Amino acid sequence: MSYSDVKQAVSKPQEQSAKKSGLLTYYNRYKVLYLLSIPGIVYFLIFKYIPLTGSVMAFQDYSIFTGIWKSDWVGLDNFRRMFEYADFWRILKNTMAIGFYTLFFAFPIPILLALMMNELRNQFFKRFVQTAVYLPHFLSWVVVGGIVIEILNPTSGVVNYIVTLFGHEPIYFMGEDSFIRTIIVSSSVWRDAGWSTIIYLAAMSGINPDIYEAAQIDGASRWKQTWSITIPSILTTITILFLLQIGNFLDLGFERVFVFLNPLNNSQGDILDTYIYRVGLIQREYSYTTAIGLFKSVIGFVLIVTANMFSKKATGEGLY
Repeated sequence: MSYSDVKQAVSKPQEQSAKKSGLLTYYNRYKVLYLLSIPGIVYFLIFKYIPLTGSVMAFQDYSIFTGIWKSDWVGLDNFRRMFEYADFWRILKNTMAIGFYTLFFAFPIPILLALMMNELRNQFFKRFVQTAVYLPHFLSWVVVGGIVIEILNPTSGVVNYIVTLFGHEPIYFMGEDSFIRTIIVSSSVWRDAGWSTIIYLAAMSGINPDIYEAAQIDGASRWKQTWSITIPSILTTITILFLLQIGNFLDLGFERVFVFLNPLNNSQGDILDTYIYRVGLIQREYSYTTAIGLFKSVIGFVLIVTANMFSKKATGEGLY
């Protein structure tokens, strides 16, 4: 055995020991953060990853009496039934339309709110506005639905009171399917825009004030500072939240839509989540609705991977 072989044999355990020591030092330094992350990890394991095993029901004729392991396998029959159902395409169209309106109209509003609140110099007024706009987020959709329905009431609602002042007849907004998508998206903006604004304000708080001072010295106006400093500085945050929104394109939320639905507006407001509720829970078609849920997940996965790829090419930023 040569000297170099002996040296390598001696140094290898020393390197491994140094690596282990470095890892232990690293873990000890951030052990509090690891301990704080345990509840989140447990939550995702129990409520997100373990339930994924139930996706096999999409390929079975599932029975609650025999369970997953003994139910009969039917292959892709549930997916064929889904695509052959005449109303499925109408429901999918409604879901995609509301998802697009949410992405196009509701996503930019928190950014605009954050930019405007960032320009407020009176701290008391700024806190008051911030509290006022994100407070509706703590209301349940049942409460939000009740408030919106009362506001749009054809006899006692504020909106119809204004309509009658201009000499028009009251409009039964909840009874016409042409208004339901606007009502759903608008109520979502009112409830959640303020909460999303907090994320952008937090990102803006990390911008170095010296950059703004240098821009002021160079004669840049507030609009120039916003366009050239603030927006580029929060572009990473905007990109990440946009990609996450793309991933939830078909996942609109059952309670968000169900509280506004009735037989008069169902044709334009019925979405995949409300259809899953009717067929899955009421009619107990578990395998069929699992197939619809799996379809939603696959579409969301494809959308987020594709959007992330284009984002990395265009801006250099992405989720991974």
